[in-house]
Amino acid sequence: MLPRVFTPIRTERLVVRPWREDEAPRLLDILRRPEIVKWLGHPKTLETVAEAEEKIAGMADDLPKSEWAFEVASSGVPAGSVMLVDIPHSEQPDGSKLVQIGWYAHPDALGHGYVTEAARAVLEYGLRAGLPEIRALTHTDNYPSMRVCERLGMTYLGVTEDWYDDAPSSHYVVRKGEWPAPA
Repeated sequence: MLPRVFTPIRTERLVVRPWREDEAPRLLDILRRPEIVKWLGHPKTLETVAEAEEKIAGMADDLPKSEWAFEVASSGVPAGSVMLVDIPHSEQPDGSKLVQIGWYAHPDALGHGYVTEAARAVLEYGLRAGLPEIRALTHTDNYPSMRVCERLGMTYLGVTEDWYDDAPSSHYVVRKGEWPAPA
């Protein structure tokens, strides 16, 4: 049984935890950038701190699904977000939806392996919490995210046009009992 409150996940260099309202300026600084937002399933940049506060307020836990900040432990600064969310239009016969992992990071946090480290921790959390599998769907030209999927040891399933209408996606999966891959 999962606890009703998310317990922060500590890795070697990061803490995965809920975003705080006072971090809305940092979230705005990330999600105001078209070069980041273009890869998200809802590509609309944020324009104001109020929009970032609203986004943080909407990150409600439906454990084991949610969106969390991953902060650099040594500085306490959020480097980005990592999430487990439902895949749109993926209803299964039992009424559940397929779950995907996603991420985005501030440009000053790229190139340090933080995204891979945070994603690995959240994959482990989701599988341990009872999800039978977790998928990743990336734009077919989002090479940095595809490399993260490969570093995580996710199985590549090819290109799919299921679920998202705007473009095909590179499709990856991890399944309980077949993962984790070596770090």
